[in-house]
Amino acid sequence: MIIMKFRFFMSTLLIQGGTIIDGSGNERFTGDLLVENGIIKSVSKKKITSHANRKINADGLLVTPGWVDIHTHYDGQITWDKYVTPSSWHGVSTVVMGNCGVGFAPVKKNNENFLIKLMEGVEDIPETVLAEGVDFNWETFPEYINHLNSLSRTLDFGVLVPHIPVRFFAMGVRGSDFNSQPTNDEISLMKQIVSESLASGALGFSTSRTKKHTTKDGNYVSSLNAGKEELFGIFSAMKNYTNSLVEVNSDFADSDFEFIANIALKYNLPLSVLLLQVHNAPKRWNETLSKIKEFKAKGLSVNGQVGSRPIGMLMSFDGSINPFINSPTFKLINEMPCKEKKENLLIKDVKLKIIADTPKDDHLDWINSLFPRCFKFEDKFNYEPNETQNILSISRQLNKPPLEVAYDWMLEKNCERMIYHAFENYNEYNLDVVRTLLADEDTICGLGDGGAHVGYLCDSSSVTSMLKYLKSDFSDQNLSIEYLIRKQTKETANFFGLNDRGVLLQGMKADVNLIDFDNLDVTYPSIAHDLPAGGKRVVQKSKGYFKTFVSGSEVYNEFGFTENFPGRLIKGNQKS
Repeated sequence: MIIMKFRFFMSTLLIQGGTIIDGSGNERFTGDLLVENGIIKSVSKKKITSHANRKINADGLLVTPGWVDIHTHYDGQITWDKYVTPSSWHGVSTVVMGNCGVGFAPVKKNNENFLIKLMEGVEDIPETVLAEGVDFNWETFPEYINHLNSLSRTLDFGVLVPHIPVRFFAMGVRGSDFNSQPTNDEISLMKQIVSESLASGALGFSTSRTKKHTTKDGNYVSSLNAGKEELFGIFSAMKNYTNSLVEVNSDFADSDFEFIANIALKYNLPLSVLLLQVHNAPKRWNETLSKIKEFKAKGLSVNGQVGSRPIGMLMSFDGSINPFINSPTFKLINEMPCKEKKENLLIKDVKLKIIADTPKDDHLDWINSLFPRCFKFEDKFNYEPNETQNILSISRQLNKPPLEVAYDWMLEKNCERMIYHAFENYNEYNLDVVRTLLADEDTICGLGDGGAHVGYLCDSSSVTSMLKYLKSDFSDQNLSIEYLIRKQTKETANFFGLNDRGVLLQGMKADVNLIDFDNLDVTYPSIAHDLPAGGKRVVQKSKGYFKTFVSGSEVYNEFGFTENFPGRLIKGNQKS
């Protein structure tokens, strides 16, 4: 008789001698980290002598948890992009999508275009890109979850139930009208949809109550005026699910925070709200933060999602927005092949004609109003330029019209230079508000918007710039790198119930960044034509990420992607 002996293969990784910042907020230390089969086996200040299949000398490198980004819009992109960029260029190992009440499930057959146009209007993802890129081989949210569960990606991903698709599914065409209110039967159907979605693995529920969000047709999104009965119904359906949080994007005027927070408090639902400084109400962030603390004292688990730099729009000749997009001459040139387009833009007479025939319309009025907070995006841009550096000031110094200053700058580097418009978090031409928000115990990092606003924004790189500019910008604010890493890892993960990640401890998931901190930086933004249907987007890559591991598998290094795809769908906790 022959006895077969099978040996279990154990994959082990030993990271040696790195400077470990474990995500807890505790001080860094030099030590080793041992990973077995995707799980952290040991973290020690002492040398680990265990056998390992692979050893990495991390001397001179930071060893940190992978970043947990809880505010993205990869709902469509996740279905076609196995790399999930830009986030995966920036050390992100987990993303949460389905924010701001928009997404692609549930959806009835032949109604997909409504959700596509909604996403284009709210998140600036072109209709043509989504129509070609998203297969829509689902109707219900559980079917969408099943589809996501079949995907392998560079990073892990979870999803919230978005309010507006739920509303449209239950109410039909009326569900697209922000003035329409649902019937009792329609509220019952919404409750059922949300309950089924959470049971299938959704991490929570998101809604939008901001006038900044409009459809492609310019109408306010339909969730804007969702009333007491509708939200009481939906929130009541969530109460039997642990860690089923509510995410809200609102202007928080007219007691809207209290309205939402009181319902969340009634059903004991964690609440996360977007918190930033807006130009037309520059002090409201402070009022909202005070309300967060007030309701926290009442027993509500609540925080504000904050950014780490200005919310910034990038304008260029090849992007979706620039001052000259309504010029008849520019429109003709913009249709030319790239090389020919650039050659024409560089011609002086063409420049003069474009500037001259740019119509004095609403777009130009809007552009002119932006120039006080528009800056030349330099190679070493620090995200905190002062007022004297804006386009309007430069135009006065040079005695040139602002339009000409903008045109001349965008001509530089073969027509690839960009103008940066800091439209939120930058009312006083500094990041003092951002520093205050980051330092507050009742905030977590968010607002990266990965996958959204592709034609003019790439704030998913902000986690890298936050750490990069820590050395100079934040050093006097008691915002240590240990603190900021905790803000982007343990705190974001824990609030979303992702308690298996976000900190480097025994038994935790081995999502790990090895970072060459001295060389950490963001690259100059560029336009990539890599979306479905030939769509273009602004991208901003990184430098200094020596290696990124997801579940112990190396997915990215200083040379690029490894073609390992350990990332999977994260499911929320099931019914208790």
